[in-house]
Amino acid sequence: MTVKKISSGSQFEADYAYSRAVVDGDWVFMSGVTGFDYATMTISDDIAEQAEQCFTNLKAALAEAGASLSDVVRVRYLMVNGVDFPACQPIIKKYFDAVRPAATMLVVGLLDPRMKVEIEVTAKMRR
Repeated sequence: MTVKKISSGSQFEADYAYSRAVVDGDWVFMSGVTGFDYATMTISDDIAEQAEQCFTNLKAALAEAGASLSDVVRVRYLMVNGVDFPACQPIIKKYFDAVRPAATMLVVGLLDPRMKVEIEVTAKMRR
């Protein structure tokens, strides 16, 4: 079985030697995605807009892997400031209300001070 590595073209991936996602059989292991628009390398200052962009980035990488958000079985929300988490709730509910993956929220430091949220998922494709 071959392993497929997916890149978004983000400079972060090149600088820090990682793949956006790795597909191994039916499993998709996704690196954390942030609120950066990787095409323009811009990021909003608004936490909700960053969360929305995270899901845009997740959907794009999952689609390239042959999966979708409905295949997500595990999600980790990494937040710089835990008090910002409620502002992300409507976006999370929008994408995961029907999916209901196992979830964890952690308060962490992120690489770039503009980053407020990072989302990491694991998916299992249903073929």
